[in-house]
Amino acid sequence: MCRFRLVPSAAQEQVLREHCAHARFAWNLGHEQRSAYRPGRRPAPGYAEQCRQLTEARGAEPWLAAGSQNVQQQALRDLDQAWQNFFAGTHRKPVWRKAGRNEGFRVTGKRGDHWNIRRVSRRWGEVRIPKVGWVRFRWSRAVPDTKSYRVTLDRAGRWHVAFAAKPDPIAGPGTGEVVGVDRGVVASAALSTGAVFCAPRPSLGRQRRLALLQRQASRQLVRGKPASARLKRTRRSIARLRARDADARKDWCEKLSTDLARNFDVIRVEDLQIRNMMRSAKGAPSAPGRNVRQKTGLNRGIGTSGWGLLVRRLEHKAPGRVEKINPAFTSQRCSACGHVDPKSRKSQADFRCTACGFACNADVNAAKNIAAGHAVTARGGDGVARPANREPQAA
Repeated sequence: MCRFRLVPSAAQEQVLREHCAHARFAWNLGHEQRSAYRPGRRPAPGYAEQCRQLTEARGAEPWLAAGSQNVQQQALRDLDQAWQNFFAGTHRKPVWRKAGRNEGFRVTGKRGDHWNIRRVSRRWGEVRIPKVGWVRFRWSRAVPDTKSYRVTLDRAGRWHVAFAAKPDPIAGPGTGEVVGVDRGVVASAALSTGAVFCAPRPSLGRQRRLALLQRQASRQLVRGKPASARLKRTRRSIARLRARDADARKDWCEKLSTDLARNFDVIRVEDLQIRNMMRSAKGAPSAPGRNVRQKTGLNRGIGTSGWGLLVRRLEHKAPGRVEKINPAFTSQRCSACGHVDPKSRKSQADFRCTACGFACNADVNAAKNIAAGHAVTARGGDGVARPANREPQAA
């Protein structure tokens, strides 16, 4: 997906918000039909049947007919694809869409026909949206040849248009060089070459500002009543601060993943279950957790390090060249002699082997073990690196 910043006028933004509402309504109504299915009942309506019902609803409801049929049908197609992915086991179960959180819609056209995109200047282009007309967007790079695009609104109030096009993978240098990447909290990414990278973190001033706004939003929230105008403004300010940090983190991941894909033929990373690692430690009232504040800080550090995003972008840019290995004991194994001892890691950053005396940065030492594929299992054997993705097959 190639995403660009969309800059609609006030009148155009009103219509775009109506498209988002119509798409959300179609999604939730179709999701309700499919979620009501139980064994022994008639099959839930599929995409074709739901489109037929949508046509009947548009004839009965003028407010729905005033919207774009393309936008509403594509919402049903997205829902159908989401259920197919769920039954295939590749994605989680579809959920309800909520106003202010899942704002967006998709538009389709003809591939190769530039009826929906045109360039007006060196910095600006325009995209044609049904019922809206030509809307300006920042022409920051070449727009791909596509037959569909998606318009989204984030919580910070920013509009974006993303054209559905799969970019070409980045070719490796062809030297057969292998690199290991160790992901951490203090050092976001340490390479087996000795390089250490840190993801951009919010400054102390922004952290204090965020904490102040969160306390303010907590005071403005009244349970059982809709959000006031002041609460909405506070939430938008919080979203802007978080969006700024997320943009910086994404930019860091994009640059680092591109550099790794260009300079190495094989990229090995730890097979981490990040979602399980970031689970809350609060526990239950009957069995409260321990070290909750420390675990919360660790989860926050993992989230701001971009662990998952970095690996996903590597898999996109270097398909078939990313391998995941068992992470067991990679930080306790000496990359020089292979001796495994928890006492070898003196601190977070220092590693000194208790057998041979080899000294190195602890994260770099772990990255060297990852590059060599030496993941020690519980039985003492070496883990086997497995490919994280495969090259796309030719049709």
